Order: sequence, then C-alpha cells, then structure tokens
Amino acid sequence: MTTTLTPRKPGPLDVQQQLYGQRLPTWLPRAVIGGAVAIAAVLYLVAGLNLVLSALLVLALTLSLPALSVAVEGRRKATDRLVTVLVTSSFVLAMFPLFSILITIISKGAPVLSTQFFTYSMRNVVGEGGGIYHALTGTLLITGAATVISVPIGLFAAIYLVEYADGNRLSRWIRFMVDVMTGIPSIVAGLFAYALFVLFFGEGVRMGIGGSVALSVLMIPVVVRSTEEMLKLVPNELREASYALGVPKWRTVAKVVLPTALAGIVTGITLAIARVIGETAPLLIIAGMTDSMNFNLFDGRMATLPVFAYTSIRNPGIPPEFSIDRAWGAALTLLVIVMLLNLIARLVSHFFSPKGER
Repeated sequence: MTTTLTPRKPGPLDVQQQLYGQRLPTWLPRAVIGGAVAIAAVLYLVAGLNLVLSALLVLALTLSLPALSVAVEGRRKATDRLVTVLVTSSFVLAMFPLFSILITIISKGAPVLSTQFFTYSMRNVVGEGGGIYHALTGTLLITGAATVISVPIGLFAAIYLVEYADGNRLSRWIRFMVDVMTGIPSIVAGLFAYALFVLFFGEGVRMGIGGSVALSVLMIPVVVRSTEEMLKLVPNELREASYALGVPKWRTVAKVVLPTALAGIVTGITLAIARVIGETAPLLIIAGMTDSMNFNLFDGRMATLPVFAYTSIRNPGIPPEFSIDRAWGAALTLLVIVMLLNLIARLVSHFFSPKGER
C-alpha cells in the first residue's frame, strides 16, 4: 500500500514582517504613555508627589518603550523610538510653563472680572471696589499713539531698504542699527524717553506721550524687519511688469508692491503691538501711575495695565487681598488683549494673503 504525501501549500506572505521585521503592537506606545500618566496622576493626587517630579516620572516610565523596542524590533527602530520620546517630551515640557501661567492667571483673575471692574477707576477707592477703567484707557491711548509713531517710520524705512537702497553704505548702517535696537532692553527705552522729555519740560516730567515714544523705540525695529522681509517676498516680475507699462517707481511701490505684501505687513505690525503692550519698565519711568482718569496724552501721569498690576502688588495697602485680586484681574485682561491681537494677526494673514498662499 503506497501513501502519497500532499505537499503543504505555503501560507500568505506577511509583507509587513518581511519588510520591517518584528514590530511592537500599534497600541503599545499609547498604552505605555497612558499608564505612565495614570500612575503619575495617582501619585500626585494621593501621595502628594511634586508636579515636577510627576512629569519626570512620566518621562522615566515612557523611556521603557525604547527598551522594549530593543528586545523586539532591534537597535535601529529602538533609536527612532527613543528620539521620538525625547522630542515629544521636550515639546510637552516647553508647553508646561505656558499652560501653568494660563491656568494660574485665569483661576486667580477670572473671579475679579465684572462690569464694575471695567467701568470704574481707582479714584478715592480704599480696600474693596474700584476697577481698571483708567488703566485700560491709558494702555489703549499710549499704545495707539506708539503705533501712529512707529508704523510710518518703520514702513518707510523698510521701503527704502528694499526698493531704493540697492545695498549702499547707508542701508548697511540702517540694518545694523535696527539689529542693535532690536536687542535694547525696555528700561533703556524708558530712560531715553525720560531724558528726551527732560530737555523740554524739566526734571520729574510724567506724561503719556513719553510712554508712547518709549514704546515706539521698541516697536520700530520689529516693524522694519517684518516689513522688509515681506517686501522681499514680492516677486520681481510684478515690479518689472509695472515698469514695462511705464508706471513710475513710487506708484509701483504704492499700487503693486505694498498691496501684495499687505497681509504680512499688517501681521508684523500687529505682533509688534502685542510685543510692547505689556511693557512695564519704560511706562513706569516716563508715564507714571495715577488712580484717576486721564485722556490727555500731553498732560500729567497716565495709568496703564502693566504698571497698575505692578503697583497693586508692590503697594497693596490694607487689607492687601483686594489690591492683589485687582492685579490678577489686570493681568488677565492684558493677556486677553495680547491673545486677541495675535488672533487678529492670524486672521489678517489668512484672509488678505494671496490665494495661492492660503
């Protein structure tokens, strides 16, 4: 009796395994990270573990993933997973101070916000009550005046550097001075504005327009640099086409170059405003502080939100808790203004940029 053996058919090829070798399950990285976060959260809530130590514990437990990868996937894939863990952890650690600041300011400042807080000043207020109406108005007036001073100077300087300078010696000096001004400490800008106004009004001068001049010193280099980069992005073909039609250079700049770069220019100006609106040192020197309303930039002291928050913490009065609460409310208001300015910059960049760049 003869027995015939039928050969076994080969099973379907595992292409993934042949190409990449053994791999960890796709759910394992998420499970390791989730377990590390859960363990750290339990120790933080139950055992009172420090928040920083909790973050380090999550990082240490997550590093077990590359160790598993060495045993299963090999050294090359384990190195890739290690770098991924380190980069992701660095990003989370970088975001941690930001979220910590946001949570702290919102939790402490939100209970203070009310209609009275935005519509009353601190005139004749001792203890509870009062608001930031005078400081909010001063911030808007001083920053608005600084924008009026800075934008024309920065815009025309950038146009000269890109359209007219042609790399001459003056343009190189202007760029060098702009770079130097970018790194000037804000306190130096305040001292410059104070020294300038002392020449005309004498010692002890305090007025809102001085604060605008100090802020404009900080704004101008940002406006020049951002506008210059935006003008450089305008294709030369547009300029040449305009010249070929016989359009003068100044009209080409006004009607072709500037409208094309408008979105980036407005975004740079908005970010420059957001950069200086929270400055305290120059305004404390030249604009001073007052508890009353002042709508006149050229007469007397003028309150601003950063200086209001500083003085409320520095001299809280008795009882101190009301003044400290108002400082947190002013800080939250200033934070919201800066966030709105950044949002406006994003929207302008999206809706006014050329269609191909959206």
